[in-house]
Amino acid sequence: STPPGSDVVRRSKLHLVDLAGSERVGQTGVEGKLLKEAKAINLSLHFLERVIVALHARSKGEHRHVPYRDSMMTSVLRDSLGGNCKTTMIACMATELANIPESISTCRFAQRVAQIQNNAKINEELDPSLLIARLKREVSELKQELSVAKGDKEGDGGDELSAEDLDQCRALVLQFVSKTANPKEPFVCGSVTRLRASFRILRDLCNGARGDGMSGGGGGAGG
Repeated sequence: STPPGSDVVRRSKLHLVDLAGSERVGQTGVEGKLLKEAKAINLSLHFLERVIVALHARSKGEHRHVPYRDSMMTSVLRDSLGGNCKTTMIACMATELANIPESISTCRFAQRVAQIQNNAKINEELDPSLLIARLKREVSELKQELSVAKGDKEGDGGDELSAEDLDQCRALVLQFVSKTANPKEPFVCGSVTRLRASFRILRDLCNGARGDGMSGGGGGAGG
């Protein structure tokens, strides 16, 4: 995201991971394809636990290697575990008596995840394209202000304005007095002649609005 009028870009990403629960093959008695899937799940969770244990040791000041490359899952979750991030784990457990050992194992796993300490910071960087556009706009405004400050001697081309120039001045005035205009944005028209024409257009608009108000008030009084 980019705040209005800023060159700084904030970047973030969100990882939502649904971890499959570990299975004790001796208790479930699965075979064939389900047995292979259970082995793969348990192996991935084993690698994830190794990463979590290493990160917890690092948070205590120990110099430990974090084995992110042991599995595809830990490689994908590298930024979400030990990077510039905030990690939240939601553990689901079953309260049935037969599932108590698995529930205790889940609680221990969640406790090890909670022991990881990360110092998350806002990812902000300058966007070169926005910076260049802002600098070009500032240079153009400064050139126009300099032209006005020099008394309209350079770059004016005479005192007469074309119909196109007057239309541009009128558009600038209407934009300047509109409700959606930025009050902090300066009014820059490019030359003294254009500035005088803009003031005349603004005067005509004010006189026209005043005349409409008076005629409306008079009509109400007569009725």
